Amino acid sequence: MSAVSPPTHTIPGLPALVFTALAGTMAMMAFVAVVGPVVRLLGLAEWHAGLAVTAAGLLWMLAARRWGLLSDRIGRRRVLLIALAAYAAVYLAMAVFVDVALRNPPVVLVSVLALVGTRALVGLFYAAVPPTAAALVADGARPGHRAAVMARLGAANALGMAVGPAAAGWIAFHDLSLALYVAAALPLLSLLVVWWRLPLDGPLVGDAPRPPRQALTWRDPRLRLPVGAVFAAMVSVTIAQVMVGFFAIDRLGLSPADGARVAGLSLTAVGVGLMVSQMLVMRLKSVPPSRWIALGAAISAIGFASLALIDVQWQLLLAYAVSSFGMGFVFPSFQALAADSVEAHEQGAAQGTVASVQGFGMVIGPLLGTLLYRVSPGAPYLMVGAVLAVLALAAVRHRPGLA
Repeated sequence: MSAVSPPTHTIPGLPALVFTALAGTMAMMAFVAVVGPVVRLLGLAEWHAGLAVTAAGLLWMLAARRWGLLSDRIGRRRVLLIALAAYAAVYLAMAVFVDVALRNPPVVLVSVLALVGTRALVGLFYAAVPPTAAALVADGARPGHRAAVMARLGAANALGMAVGPAAAGWIAFHDLSLALYVAAALPLLSLLVVWWRLPLDGPLVGDAPRPPRQALTWRDPRLRLPVGAVFAAMVSVTIAQVMVGFFAIDRLGLSPADGARVAGLSLTAVGVGLMVSQMLVMRLKSVPPSRWIALGAAISAIGFASLALIDVQWQLLLAYAVSSFGMGFVFPSFQALAADSVEAHEQGAAQGTVASVQGFGMVIGPLLGTLLYRVSPGAPYLMVGAVLAVLALAAVRHRPGLA
């Protein structure tokens, strides 16, 4: 690897990575939009849908670091091709099962095993994409300028988060199975784009011998702030996603149908807030990642904590928009900070470690949020506000430098 990194705008294959982030997130969020009707039509309980989402997060947590290490050994492009091919195949299998099951519903156990199993495998294989894409950016972008490029991937994820559920919901209104078939085509398109546009690479072999170093773990002191940031961010985001429908019904006194509509509007506000803030990160390239994390966590803390006080719909939408605006500063920055904190041959391992913590947050967030919601509808949001306030303080106190 060259001693001097190329400018951020010459990273090979960046448009392919951006498209892959967009399409992958759209496919992931499409399932969230249709799982409720599918569960009801197959005669399953609501907790079966939660089990499917949790299983995906669990396998994501267990696999992400291994994918990152594998990309260091065999190359980023090869890992992306393997993972996207498997992701597309599993998603197609899930779509076929749902299509057949809606016409001739099987016994409940078969439906549960099929939905949970396929969704878990989706989490297993898609877990390779975010850390590998981030490691590719880290390979090509200069230290101190990575957050601006990571924000492009983040903006694509935000757009997919906003468009995916809306598009899937519109298609599902006409044909529920078709929504999953269309979603299954997205990782296939990503596979073709990566194969066509991403340059060949190979194992990362340094120019000089390096002293042996233990494998990166969550406890590596160099990754302390990135790991803390991704965990706090994912717990906050998953709590916000899971709780918004219940909160709209209980706090605003809405019917289930109106609650679902307001929840959809809130998630759309989230996508818009994320895109706006990540565009700022792209433009203001000189701001250090730790400063973005401090600012974003403070803004999100205020937005989330304010939800405990709201009692009308526009306040809910505004609070979600403010919270996501702050999160848009945090998400690309913890990836950039992780990249800036390790050596060149550790990029895949570092991004995989951060992504595995992301999966852990996806598992813990919904469980913690539902437990706190029993105490009070505002309790999960107050807890999130406190966690993010602590993160903001830790980011302010952070001092960069390799361990």
